[in-house]
Amino acid sequence: MKNKLVLGVIGADCHAVGNKILYHAFTEAGFQVENIGVLSSQEDFINAAIETNADAIIVSSLYGHGEIDCRGLREKCDEAGLKGILLYAGGNLVVGKQEWSDVEKRFLDMGFNRAYPPGTSPQTTINDLKKDLGW
Repeated sequence: MKNKLVLGVIGADCHAVGNKILYHAFTEAGFQVENIGVLSSQEDFINAAIETNADAIIVSSLYGHGEIDCRGLREKCDEAGLKGILLYAGGNLVVGKQEWSDVEKRFLDMGFNRAYPPGTSPQTTINDLKKDLGW
């Protein structure tokens, strides 16, 4: 059975190229991907995850406000009955140059299972997904 992912770009971010690259990479790797596209709210991710019975939510952000846009997502997932769903975030998640270890810690503290810096290869995320999903 294919694992199901919800993929999208959160907040007021309209960066679509990376989203399409990730969609193709995850699909080619054997995942069933529901791509909700750009300019997506937390509720869009949650609703898509519920509708598709997703195993993971993959949040992308390039415009620097991903940290703000992602606050509270874990709690909203839990409230919506998605307790334990994998949450990944990646891209240019914060404004300005910050130490990645600090940024990653903030996302893990927000309940994300993994966070990725700009320029991370899709294969890295695929490998982590397979590991986290028990492939």
